[in-house]
Amino acid sequence: MSRIAFLGLGRMGQPMARRLLGAGHELAVWDPLEERSRPLAEAGARAAESPADAVAGAGLVISMVADPAALGTALFGDGGAAQALGRGALLLEMSTVGPSAVHDLAVRLEPDAEVVDAPVLGSIPEAEAGRLIIMVGASPATFELVAPVLAAMGTPRLVGARGSGAALKLAVNLSLFGVATALGEAMALATSLGVESGVAADVLASAPWGALLRSRRGMIESGTFPAQLRMGLAVKDSHLIREAAEAAGMRVPVSGAALGWLEAAQRRFGPDVDFAAVIAEIMRQS
Repeated sequence: MSRIAFLGLGRMGQPMARRLLGAGHELAVWDPLEERSRPLAEAGARAAESPADAVAGAGLVISMVADPAALGTALFGDGGAAQALGRGALLLEMSTVGPSAVHDLAVRLEPDAEVVDAPVLGSIPEAEAGRLIIMVGASPATFELVAPVLAAMGTPRLVGARGSGAALKLAVNLSLFGVATALGEAMALATSLGVESGVAADVLASAPWGALLRSRRGMIESGTFPAQLRMGLAVKDSHLIREAAEAAGMRVPVSGAALGWLEAAQRRFGPDVDFAAVIAEIMRQS
């Protein structure tokens, strides 16, 4: 298990991979943007030329990519990891791709390789500090096997059978986007009724549900939104939430409303700002 391949070195993948290096694991890394591998190679990782090159000889493969399409490319595209996975290897899928993508992976890869879903709760500061909450969908025996590796990146928790981690991540994000848009509407309502915006922000930030506003208030007041969770990913996750809910035969109207606001904010600010720009967009339209 000490030989690990890490696929995807974006904003979250970089610090997560670095935590594994710091824990003493032998690491091969790959990203479609070669320059992202360079800092990790300088820190002791092997920079692979392709996903297949990265996973050759690895007992554990971690994927941390943007969306299901990127996951498919990394696994099954030209030079994809699937062609080089050794029998008995573990694929630890840590992206936010939804449970259906996880189950599709298992159908395509097993019995040669075992698929475990382990998406994370937290952003870049938590990834850098090793304080991510990691939601693992696996058997108890497999969880015991991967938990020591995951502990280098945060606190792993077994949340159910395969697919449960991916499903819970969508539920968590539904609540996150719902809170963000509700705070935006609350700010807009307060200011529309004559309350000064700073006063409204003070009170809302002090409420039990105000942590998001407290952490992003500087962005909202300055009008600049350096990304922790990119708007484009928030929109992607919201679509995954709706697709999963439809597959389960349930309605999620709060998610639908949040998606509408997120898409409006993305049209105005673009996909690369922090998703908290949705609060500014709601206030602008009030």
